[in-house]
Amino acid sequence: MTDQTPEAAVPLSKLAALAATIESTFGARLTRLPSLDGELGYEVAPHDLIEICTALRDDARFAFETAVDVSGIDYLTYGKEEWDTHEATSTGFGRGVVGRGDVFVPPTPVARRFAVAYHLLSYANNQRLRLRCYCETAEPPTVPSVVGVWPTANWFEREAFDLFGILFQGHPDLRRILTDYGFIGHPFRKDFPLSGHVEVRYDAEQGRVVYEPVSIEPRTAVPRVIREDNRYDAALTAGRSGK
Repeated sequence: MTDQTPEAAVPLSKLAALAATIESTFGARLTRLPSLDGELGYEVAPHDLIEICTALRDDARFAFETAVDVSGIDYLTYGKEEWDTHEATSTGFGRGVVGRGDVFVPPTPVARRFAVAYHLLSYANNQRLRLRCYCETAEPPTVPSVVGVWPTANWFEREAFDLFGILFQGHPDLRRILTDYGFIGHPFRKDFPLSGHVEVRYDAEQGRVVYEPVSIEPRTAVPRVIREDNRYDAALTAGRSGK
């Protein structure tokens, strides 16, 4: 009988260790999101957002001192393709001009249409974390503001309000930041026409800029087309890698 040395426990990667600490700390209040290798993301409910964000900032095990970005998401047409093209076609442009009738047909209401994504950075631990929070109501979509936790979120939340119409409760100065004065609508919403509702030009006779109904006909001009490229042929890439 030979002596066998017990195998040493395999250490967790830095990301796995962070995930384990987060999940043991917050439990069912956070739901792990599918993510690419090297990334970590969780979904958080609106009523837990401020408390959890504060803990992620103040707890030395996390130390997420900064929100490097806050962005809105509209899931209205998520998973739906206007064009379903899997191979090259010589009639793609013609089909794009003719289209399939209406360019956009509003689908049935989406229960959880709008969400906000928070991209967090820890300088102390050199780690990143992503949170996603679905808005409490469909219209107007509403979530708590995290400006009190991370002041850097101020203009990010204003941008999400401007482009998506998401209301951030408790924001100190929630007003438009990118669109023009008097702009109507929220241009990043999926049901906002790509050509917009009005167009702008300078009128020499009136000596000012005037707004007029848009004259562009809505259409899908260039559908997505996948074209084969022999530079990426398996046989050729295998040959190059063997050199």
